[in-house]
Amino acid sequence: MISLSEAQIMAWLTPVLWPFIRVLALFSSMPVLGQRNVPIRVRIALAFFIALGVSGTVPPSAAANVPLDSPAAILLIVQQVLIGLSLGFAVRIIFTAIEFAGEIIGLQMGLNFAGFFDPATAQQATATSSLFSTMVAFLFIAMNGHLLVIEAVVQSLVAFPVSPEPFAFLHAVRPETWGAEIFRLGLWIALPLIAMLLFVNMMLGVIARVAPQISIFSVGFPITLGVGLVGVMFTLPLLQGPFTAALEQMLTMFR
Repeated sequence: MISLSEAQIMAWLTPVLWPFIRVLALFSSMPVLGQRNVPIRVRIALAFFIALGVSGTVPPSAAANVPLDSPAAILLIVQQVLIGLSLGFAVRIIFTAIEFAGEIIGLQMGLNFAGFFDPATAQQATATSSLFSTMVAFLFIAMNGHLLVIEAVVQSLVAFPVSPEPFAFLHAVRPETWGAEIFRLGLWIALPLIAMLLFVNMMLGVIARVAPQISIFSVGFPITLGVGLVGVMFTLPLLQGPFTAALEQMLTMFR
C-alpha cells in the first residue's frame, strides 16, 4: 500500500498552488483575457498549465512547509492575489491611457455625443475611444503582449517570492504613482491631433470674423470631423511606439 505523508503532499502541491493563484488573479484583471467574453474555465485552465510549467523553474521558497489551514497560508494567498491583480491593473492602465487619448480626440472632433454602452467593459463608451481600444487590443495580441505579461508574472515569482508579507512588494512597484501614466501617455498620443484641430478651429474663427454670412456651425463640423478622421488615420499606425514603451516600463517593475 502506498502511503504519502503530509510533507510530501505539500512539497508537490505548493510549487503549483502559489503560482496558480498569482496567474489566475492576473487573468482576472488584465485586458483581453480578463474580459467577460472569455470563459472562466479557460482562465482557470490557462493559469493551471502556466503554473504547472513554471513550478520546476521557480526556486523553492520557505512557504513550502506552511500548512494550508494556518493563518500564514491566508497571508500567502493575499500576497499572490495582490501581485497578480497589480500586474493586471498595470497593463489595464496602458489600455485606459489609450482610451483616454481617444476620448480627448473625440472631444476635439465633436464625436463624443456618439456614446453607447459597451457590453465588453460594461460601461459607457464613445466611438473614438472604442476604436482606439479595439486597435490597441489587436496590437496587444499581434506584438505578443500577452506573452510578455506571462513572462513578467513568471519573473515576478523570483523578484517577489512567496512570503508571508503581502504588502512588501508595494514599496518596490509604487502603484499609487500609476495614475499619472494615464494622463501622460494619453496626452502624448492625442497631442498632435489636438494641435491640428486647434489650428482648424482657429482658422474657422478667422473665417467667421472675415465672412460672417457663412454659417460657421454648418460648415465647421464636417471640416473638423474630416480633419480629425484623417488625423486618426495617420495616428493609428504610429500607436505601436508609445504603447510598447509604456508596456515595457510597467512590466519592468515586476521583473
